[in-house]
Amino acid sequence: MDDSEVRRILTTIRTIAVVGCSKDPAKDAHRVPKYMQMAGYRIIPVNPTADVILGEKAYPSLEAVPIPYDAVDVFRPSADVPPIVDQAIRGPAKVIWMQLGIRHEEAAKKAQAAGKTVVQDRCMMRDHARLFGGHILE
Repeated sequence: MDDSEVRRILTTIRTIAVVGCSKDPAKDAHRVPKYMQMAGYRIIPVNPTADVILGEKAYPSLEAVPIPYDAVDVFRPSADVPPIVDQAIRGPAKVIWMQLGIRHEEAAKKAQAAGKTVVQDRCMMRDHARLFGGHILE
């Protein structure tokens, strides 16, 4: 996927459901959504073990999220991706983004066949910072 497509995605999405969003500030699954929140995006944490993350109510699954969202950002191991993608296909998101190190070709093809834009193995924070001049959170 080229930079123009990534730029288009990041300028059209506003609300991101983050599957695997972490309560632990040391983890990328906390730092990346925090960065995106600071960059003006609404974050919806999806984590069955949390009530609130980054000041937002957390939900146990994508299916439990009552708020419309534009993208699903996945912070779960590649093996966990297929059921997340199945839920995302049924949901309102136009984009499914798998973070750095996360890929699942079969699930990606299924999502694309359902009309979703799929990004695999890329960091949303790094791409945003590189394309829009933000400062990466360490």
